[in-house]
Amino acid sequence: MKIRTYLYSAVILLGVACGLGTACTQVPQKTPIAPADVVMYQINPRVFAPQNAFRRITERMDSIRDLGVNVLWFMPVYEIGKEKTVNSPYCIKDYCALNPEFGTLQDLATLVKEAHKRKMYVIMDWVPNHTSWDSDWLKEHKDWYTQDSIGNVISPAGTGWNDVADLNFDNAEMRLAMIDAMKFWIREAGIDGYRCDAADYVPFDFWKQALDSLRATGRPLLMLAEGKRPDHFAADFDMNYAWDYLATMRRIFRRNASVATLFDVDIREYEGVPEGARKLRFTTNHDEGVRTPPVREFVNERGAMAAFVATAYLHGGMLIYDSQEVGFPRGINFFQYVPVDWNANPDYRNEYKHLIALYKKHPAIRSGNIKAYPDENIMLFEKWEGRDQLLIAINLRNAEHTIALPAEWTQRTLRDLASGKDKKVDADLTLAPFEYLILQQK
Repeated sequence: MKIRTYLYSAVILLGVACGLGTACTQVPQKTPIAPADVVMYQINPRVFAPQNAFRRITERMDSIRDLGVNVLWFMPVYEIGKEKTVNSPYCIKDYCALNPEFGTLQDLATLVKEAHKRKMYVIMDWVPNHTSWDSDWLKEHKDWYTQDSIGNVISPAGTGWNDVADLNFDNAEMRLAMIDAMKFWIREAGIDGYRCDAADYVPFDFWKQALDSLRATGRPLLMLAEGKRPDHFAADFDMNYAWDYLATMRRIFRRNASVATLFDVDIREYEGVPEGARKLRFTTNHDEGVRTPPVREFVNERGAMAAFVATAYLHGGMLIYDSQEVGFPRGINFFQYVPVDWNANPDYRNEYKHLIALYKKHPAIRSGNIKAYPDENIMLFEKWEGRDQLLIAINLRNAEHTIALPAEWTQRTLRDLASGKDKKVDADLTLAPFEYLILQQK
């Protein structure tokens, strides 16, 4: 069997040469953590407690840290509107007030402080595109909103988000109020940045204005755009979304598309991405998980884990959505409280923990060069950074498949870091359904 190879270099990110979690001295510190090193954990407060979720999350901080997480992303925690409501946390009434359902400002500040003690950073979800219909902004500044031809304020066009009113970014006064509100939480709660919702709906020149202003405070901030526009990086975002990679993974599982297409989309997504930036890759988040959890989206628990390794290990940018690590079997409607048993499925959680530990230990996985061996069924690629060299094989089919190995990896005994066992390999490698191997030469 002839192997076609693709060789391309991963983006070399800020801080990699200095080691995980250590800022390089040659450049100013722009972020609290290098994007290459991020292991992000999305927190939906409504799976932790029906009331006082901040306190409950603080109580679980050690467990979250022990998973290997170093960045916490909180879904919106602000006061939400009541007019036309569907109880969405993305329907913001007051950008500078908290939803009392979750707790107080002191509770939040304590949570952030406890996260920092454990060397975890906290980013909050910012919702710039719209507010609730009963927001004081709308009552006092109608001109801050998008209006139709007869002066009626409208919802964001073409979205179906009828519970919110669309903001007008042509209004300079509104922009300044928005930026001031973003600074409020950095100042009052000590947070470390934002995940900016619906970033593709907001004009580039606002993002440039906002991020320039936030960066000028001198506080190292991690900024994530929920969008895939290339100009997010020109606006000085550190990360944005790898939507195309997720769509490609779904085509592999739903339509039997070639596994080799993952390498193609990886190259396309990183075209033009500047040094020091990262695409956030995920198999689920709050939008995806509201319908189908990964353990159903990708056939079963083994398929979900194989998809996770293929998503996180190729080019880094790791995200875990709370409940994912215990293989929660149902969709989570984030408009209401959905209890999760955090003690369920401990072996599955430990598997995630082990994979995250390997990710953090090996610079080759997080930010190394990539040599791909495209195949219809098995994702096979080398990763290396200096002397750290690995061969990763992932069967993304629910059936056994075989692939030819590159010559330099054959006829020897390798260490599988996933299982901790030695594996003798010949010219071909056969993998069980959804099996993955993380191989290192002994």
